[in-house]
Amino acid sequence: MTLIEHAQSYDESTGVFLSAVGLITSENIDKTDHAGWSPRQIVHHMADSESQSAARLRRILAEPGTQILGYDENAWSECAALGYRTFPIENSLALYKASRDSSLEVLKNLTEEDLAKFAMHSERGKFTLEDWLRVYSKHPVDHANQLREAIAD
Repeated sequence: MTLIEHAQSYDESTGVFLSAVGLITSENIDKTDHAGWSPRQIVHHMADSESQSAARLRRILAEPGTQILGYDENAWSECAALGYRTFPIENSLALYKASRDSSLEVLKNLTEEDLAKFAMHSERGKFTLEDWLRVYSKHPVDHANQLREAIAD
């Protein structure tokens, strides 16, 4: 896949998630899917995940070979202080959009040589920029589907 195709895939997956978010209403925002996550929790998770991914992208590019840390997304969703079950979604949605838009801007500035840059992920090992593109192009689509399932159940 070329850089242009990667950037397009990344951008399209942002829209897929935002389209699913458009299905959230006050009646279904706390309805849970089979895994137990509600649309509210999914939006908060995506904001946290995307802010992490934006930092990871920058570390891969500016500090190749550096370590990036994984995190326990279920622990974050259960941490009352983070408000996954109670906070309104507007700020998290804004963070999601800003993180994605900012990262897309960076992606449009990459060279083919940048694709080989990597960091060492604490859980995955070597994590190249190409891995990053693959993961964060798929992640919003997966959670858009999860959100739709929660609403439909």
